[in-house]
Amino acid sequence: MRKTVIFVADSLDNAYKFQRVLAGMDVEVAAGSSLQLKKLLTQHPTCDLVIFEANEDVAGRVGSVESLILDHTTASLLVIVAEDLLNEFRLPVQVKSDFVVQGAGEAECGARIRSLLWPGNEGSATDFFSVDNMTINLATYQVTVSGMPLDLTYLEYALLAFLVTHPGRTYSRDALLQRVWGFDYYGGSRTVDVHVRRIRAKLGPELSQHLETVRGVGYLWSA
Repeated sequence: MRKTVIFVADSLDNAYKFQRVLAGMDVEVAAGSSLQLKKLLTQHPTCDLVIFEANEDVAGRVGSVESLILDHTTASLLVIVAEDLLNEFRLPVQVKSDFVVQGAGEAECGARIRSLLWPGNEGSATDFFSVDNMTINLATYQVTVSGMPLDLTYLEYALLAFLVTHPGRTYSRDALLQRVWGFDYYGGSRTVDVHVRRIRAKLGPELSQHLETVRGVGYLWSA
């Protein structure tokens, strides 16, 4: 099925470069300025990918784009970010996302786009982890139980995948925030407890037994 990409950039150099990159892919492109993003999302609610140039106030703008995507579609997000803004940049946590530094070559931009639009096409056996009747595909960010997909948020998936791929090791809440969230989450370390409860509920009684609480320490996944 042909994919749909919304491309939003205010600079001509990115517009020309990504036009060339996308021209070589089986995609339909809807392009516009940052002020037109909401309109584009409304017009293309089934789009597969949003490419967004964040050239100032990167944290605020990316947060706004994430909210718009959550309100209008299930698309992934590729952020174009200037190298001097990387210190204040964080990938969104509620949508599948990636970033490319402004000035990157066309080959790298194309690779980032393909990984978001067609994930897992070049996966290998090492991308799969199985526990009992559960399989985690690290290439496609998917979890199945008895062949049926498990409905996980991105952070629930990331936390589960991290623990499953590091079995038998206990991690504190703070360590999990650093390793999974990647920064000091403003909600505090107890946010890990919330995500663990949700994961256990979705896994069911048998699988959830593997996700153990080590009192006074944190959590571990037992093989």
